[in-house]
Amino acid sequence: MKIYNYSVVFEPVTEGGYNVIVPAIPEICTYGETLEEAKTMAEDAIKCFLESALQAKEPIPEDREPSIKKIAISI
Repeated sequence: MKIYNYSVVFEPVTEGGYNVIVPAIPEICTYGETLEEAKTMAEDAIKCFLESALQAKEPIPEDREPSIKKIAISI
C-alpha cells in the first residue's frame, strides 16, 4: 500500500459550507457543509480518482502546492 499526499484548498462559500479543489487534480471539485465533511469528501474524491487511474494504468499526478497571496488594490 502506498500513501499519496495532496494539497487541498477549502474555500468558504457565502451560503455556508466549503468548496474543495485539488490543484494537482483539476478534475476534482467537491463540497461539504462543514469543514470536516469537506475533508471527507475530498479524501473520497482523491481516492476514487487514484484508484481509477491505477486501474487504467494512467500516470498518478504529483502534488502541486497552491500559492495564495493577498493583493491590495487602491481605487
